[in-house]
Amino acid sequence: MTPTIAFECLHFQALSLQQLYSILALRQEVFVVEQNCPYQDADGKDLHCWHLLGCLPDGQLAAYARLLPLGLAYDDYPAIGRIITAQSVRGTGAGRILVAEAIRHCQILWGNTPLKIGAQAHLERFYQAFGFVSTGELYLEDGIPHVRMIRPAYI
Repeated sequence: MTPTIAFECLHFQALSLQQLYSILALRQEVFVVEQNCPYQDADGKDLHCWHLLGCLPDGQLAAYARLLPLGLAYDDYPAIGRIITAQSVRGTGAGRILVAEAIRHCQILWGNTPLKIGAQAHLERFYQAFGFVSTGELYLEDGIPHVRMIRPAYI
């Protein structure tokens, strides 16, 4: 059953300390500990991004994505990154809701423009369902196979 998730999209400057802590804790829990991938998560980009937080009714952060403006991750595209769901909501459709919300908020922020992601390779088909198309060879990022994908603007 899909959980009830309330989404809020905030620029870094508008995040509360609690929200920032929850974001960093979830990203570390999944990307560093669960995926056993030590990397520098605080990359300096968060300061210039919008942060999409998906919270359960009890306030727990269950889904998150970082929305990066044009030029911050890629010269020619705004991007979606750090796409993540808490283990407690995986397999419920929360990830699909998160990606749909991320795309919607990118369109609100930057209009109908192409978007780019660096997707973990095993999730390529998942992102294809949202219109993303692979644009190159596999590459390693922090020891994990990734593929760049672009979602074209739609008329």
